[in-house]
Amino acid sequence: MEIFIFARFHAREGQADAVAAALRAVVRPTRGEPGCRAIAAFRSTHDPRLFFIHSRWTNEAAFAAHAEQPHTQRFLDCVEDLIDHPLNVSRTRALG
Repeated sequence: MEIFIFARFHAREGQADAVAAALRAVVRPTRGEPGCRAIAAFRSTHDPRLFFIHSRWTNEAAFAAHAEQPHTQRFLDCVEDLIDHPLNVSRTRALG
């Protein structure tokens, strides 16, 4: 069953450009992964330090495989030091 991922990243003071760069770097290779139907990164229009990733996956197994990819691991290691909160990722299903 298809799943949708919403991830929120609020950059530490002075780290917004680094978060944006990390997001751009992880989105590109993720688009080519098996099971990734779509992925995009976003920046808030009201808070320049607030970012989001929205992605769509064929199923939980595809997203679990994504979590194990080297580019995903590098991204997580990098971004955790750049944000001012614990990692915030929500797995969801569309209301039908």
